[in-house]
Amino acid sequence: MNAIIGQEISLVSDVKGTTTDPVSKGMELNPIGPVVFIDTAGLDDGGELGKLRVERTMKTLEKLDLAIYVIEAGELDDEYYEKMVNEFKRRGIPYITVINKIDLVSNEVTKKSKKKWNKAVLTSTRDSVTIFTLKEELIKKLVSDKEQTLIGDIIPQGGRVMMVIPLDKAAPKGRLILPQVQLIRDCLDHGIKSYVVRDKDLKSALDDLKDIDLVVTDSQVFKEVDKIVPKSIKLTSFSIIMARQKGDLNTFLNGIKSLESLKEKRTPKVLIVESCTHNSSHEDIGKVKVPKLLTEHLGKEILFQFKMGEDFSKDLESYDLVIHCGSCMLNKKAVETRLKACREKGVPITNYGILLAYLNGILNRAVELFR
Repeated sequence: MNAIIGQEISLVSDVKGTTTDPVSKGMELNPIGPVVFIDTAGLDDGGELGKLRVERTMKTLEKLDLAIYVIEAGELDDEYYEKMVNEFKRRGIPYITVINKIDLVSNEVTKKSKKKWNKAVLTSTRDSVTIFTLKEELIKKLVSDKEQTLIGDIIPQGGRVMMVIPLDKAAPKGRLILPQVQLIRDCLDHGIKSYVVRDKDLKSALDDLKDIDLVVTDSQVFKEVDKIVPKSIKLTSFSIIMARQKGDLNTFLNGIKSLESLKEKRTPKVLIVESCTHNSSHEDIGKVKVPKLLTEHLGKEILFQFKMGEDFSKDLESYDLVIHCGSCMLNKKAVETRLKACREKGVPITNYGILLAYLNGILNRAVELFR
């Protein structure tokens, strides 16, 4: 990983087990764009501590778009390799096999390794040409024919989108949050005119501008924005757009259908999941606003539990509903893995934006754009 990125990120030694926890590093991989590399512990780690390291290595598979399996030149034992290849295939993860340290073995040994793994990329961290070849192979594997867009397939070129961004106490100082930035960039990429306003300026902004095709709002002010935006203009939220792009909108909508059945439960158990970590305030959407609104809607006590970051519950079957954030800090693969886990356990799942639209009585309007 150090050779690919060009920085000393991972600790390196000749001792097995040097890498303990997964080490992550983001970089700009042209022409792909931003990517995150994760260096994991090996799979041949022994002992109780080694077992925990391997478990963490396996957990990274939940979010991988591509795996690089590294074999040391001259190492012909394929027990771990075959196991992992089967796991990659089961999870639908494309992979590259790399035979490293070819500078430390004879040509004869290199030929034997190449014959055994004939599609492998041969590398040496001391030879920049071989690392460049590996990068080229990486790019080939990551290039997708299908364009990933937020609204570029819905709003035509030259269309107008107004984004409503409330600046409450939960808003980060001096910056926008990731979904807002991504939507602005998506508009720029597709020739869509975008306008950014505060919620308190929305009414006057709509008076100033004509022919707005879509208003996108923060889910927290859905109710207020719905009252201001004329019914002739389509309305949705950043969270719903992210749900569509990263997950499966129909799965989240089906999760809402199960909401009313919670009224029949004595004490429903609900898991609320945030993909990023931050300190909570009295205005926190996940830990304060969503629980408060849902409790008022059902009119009964609800047992709420919370998970943050990359932590996702292993006992999903104990919950009656999972409510997920917009997943701006997760990649599509990680979201798909979580949706699959919920489906396998028979647990409905929805997300913040869809839930808040439903509780405010405007869900049909909020998803009409995508039907």
